[in-house]
Amino acid sequence: MSDEAQPGHVRIRLDLSYDGTGFSGWAKQAGGRRTVQGEIEDALRTVTRSGETTYELTVAGRTDAGVHARGQVAHVDLPAELWEQHREKLLKRLAGRLARDVRIWSLAEAPAGFDARFSAVWRRYAYRVTDHPGGVDPLLRGHVLWHDWPLDVDAMNEAAGRLLGEHDFAAYCKRREGATTIRTLQELSLVRGADGVITATVRADAFCHNMVRSLIGALLFVGDGHRAPDWPGKVLAAGVRDSAVHVVRPHGLTLEEVGYPSDDLLAARSKEARNKRSLPAPPARCC
Repeated sequence: MSDEAQPGHVRIRLDLSYDGTGFSGWAKQAGGRRTVQGEIEDALRTVTRSGETTYELTVAGRTDAGVHARGQVAHVDLPAELWEQHREKLLKRLAGRLARDVRIWSLAEAPAGFDARFSAVWRRYAYRVTDHPGGVDPLLRGHVLWHDWPLDVDAMNEAAGRLLGEHDFAAYCKRREGATTIRTLQELSLVRGADGVITATVRADAFCHNMVRSLIGALLFVGDGHRAPDWPGKVLAAGVRDSAVHVVRPHGLTLEEVGYPSDDLLAARSKEARNKRSLPAPPARCC
């Protein structure tokens, strides 16, 4: 991996959004499944007349099947000559080629040291749920989960506050070989809107697989009275998956925004993010 494009290439930042309903997630997959990465790379290859050459995208957050994105960020390294040839009309040509459930809003040369994934300092997601006894507004059904028990938002926020900070979130993640589950949860809060939809804002330096949807599943159990507000914190401290923690459905989840440091700190952040983290050892017990 490199924080810079190879000689003769230029790194391009893409800002994009998509409705995840019709996609099998972000990442390309075998078997011809439709993915966001595959869709954009195919469109890019077509509009630049690149033949069999595929220019691979690197993304800030690899979303799962059915998860949406409003503020996704990716980068791609293109030959400098190709970029100069197509840069003025590339955005519009991609708009004409891509399906309507994925849009690229901007294409720009990235500053030195930029990596869409490793330079990010936080990702912010929103999960939307309603407990209205009549269900979900039909116009929002693809983006809001229906929970058929009344929810106490104050109790959910009390529970959420106990999860903030740097922890090993193994109890809320699907483990991947060789990957750490240590994350810094910077914000976890819930607000009920005038329309009755509850929006959970979840922001962290990074997320492990299924982390957001597992956290929301635990908070829903608190909100509907099945568990006390201290239960999610106890699950976190135990460090193992609890069968009572359900991974909620993906359609309520949207990647809203990705945060980056100032340009002069991009390379340093990228290097830091590649280091595998560990929690400080507990103080030695004496006597």
